[in-house]
Amino acid sequence: MLKMTFVAADGSRREVDAAEGLSVLEIAHRHGIDLEGACEGSLACSTCHVVVAPEWFDKLPPASEDEEDMLDLAFALARTSRLGCQIIMNKELDGLVVTLPPGSRNMMAGK
Repeated sequence: MLKMTFVAADGSRREVDAAEGLSVLEIAHRHGIDLEGACEGSLACSTCHVVVAPEWFDKLPPASEDEEDMLDLAFALARTSRLGCQIIMNKELDGLVVTLPPGSRNMMAGK
């Protein structure tokens, strides 16, 4: 089992087990981490926005154009921002650290 760490907006850290092949969004949900994912990982919102620790960012595959478009809508965007639904755990990401932004923009609410 791989490990990853979620850092809350208040700075508290929580290390969790992360199964290979699951997305960061799926891992968050399995562990009760408050990462919304309003579109359920279909790349139609930015509510699963996370900020990847700089030392891990270059280990991720590049964001797709669709992911970049959704990130443009994310709250508290940072240089190492990614969508949790698009980061798939693998052995190279064992130990991954992501920070949850202080909020999110749900453009799907009310639709």
